[in-house]
Amino acid sequence: MKKAEKNWLEWSVFAASTALIIALLGFLVYESLTVGNAPPDIHLEVGAPEQRSGYFSVPINATNKGDHTAEGVHIEVVLRGAGKEETGDFEIAFLPRRGSREAWVTFKNDPRQGTLEARVLGYEKP
Repeated sequence: MKKAEKNWLEWSVFAASTALIIALLGFLVYESLTVGNAPPDIHLEVGAPEQRSGYFSVPINATNKGDHTAEGVHIEVVLRGAGKEETGDFEIAFLPRRGSREAWVTFKNDPRQGTLEARVLGYEKP
């Protein structure tokens, strides 16, 4: 009885699979060696306000520059101007390490006529 030999397609699939597994293992080892132990470090960027029907909408970009994930990130945005203060807040359920999320907060008054201040009120570490 003769043993069946593998053809070129079988060898190429085997080689590609082996290379993919080695690359994945290399990436996982690299990630585990280079990840630090810094807590979530959340940076906020306030975008340009847009007028919608009856209100003004402001985009907020939250970026986690830390080495751990943050959950339940509670963000407050305060609009100050013309002797008035208006606040808006929202929550981001999941902000991964080195990741970012975009959210929107709305105001009745025009944010272009005042100053906007965004801050993180708190978050959970999973």
